[in-house]
Amino acid sequence: MGANMGNRDRDSRACTRPLFYDPEIHHRRSIRLPGYDYSQAGAYFVTLCTQGRTPLFGGIVDGTMRLNEVGTMVQSVWQSMPDRFPSVIIDVYVIMPNHFHAIVIIDETVGATLVVAQADVATSEGAEPGPALADVAQNGSGTTPGLGNIVGAFKSITTVEYISGVRTLGWQPFERRIWQRNYWEHIIRNEESYARIADYIVNNPANWKTDQLYPDATPNPFNRNT
Repeated sequence: MGANMGNRDRDSRACTRPLFYDPEIHHRRSIRLPGYDYSQAGAYFVTLCTQGRTPLFGGIVDGTMRLNEVGTMVQSVWQSMPDRFPSVIIDVYVIMPNHFHAIVIIDETVGATLVVAQADVATSEGAEPGPALADVAQNGSGTTPGLGNIVGAFKSITTVEYISGVRTLGWQPFERRIWQRNYWEHIIRNEESYARIADYIVNNPANWKTDQLYPDATPNPFNRNT
């Protein structure tokens, strides 16, 4: 599976530049955060879907997600969320043609020493490992944001950026809104749950045609336009 991975060894900054993943020379490694206890509160699996399941963010080519300009914008906004919310840790995520999956960790011990996330991970373009946690942990203050605040900000910022792209870059206009009003969340309670969800995220592009959010999928709770 063609994919991208971060390069922790050469650049431990918060947003390392993804490198092309070659399955012939690289090997799959654990994408969990070393030292993080997934039984503690604060780790979530989040799914957002576009309104009408419109494929706005790119397409799947040979089992690999190819981001277009809109998808690249969405990725950039997501990677910037720890700058806006210092307690947010971005773990593995994937941007699909019409939806977005992510594991988000809300760490209430902002300012503490955190272990750097595993960066050399087999992922897909748009499926990214998290940045270096030591760079995400800032000496922030104030109330720790809730998941709803984080998701709301992400949806709002991407919508504003998209509107700008429609006006200045000729991006596809949208009707009413980009994202569905609701989103799905699942609390990650243990290592087994994390491993299963992370594997699902990483392999989502390769399994696109069997996904519940595939445009031709039979009606199910995940493909309603809500």
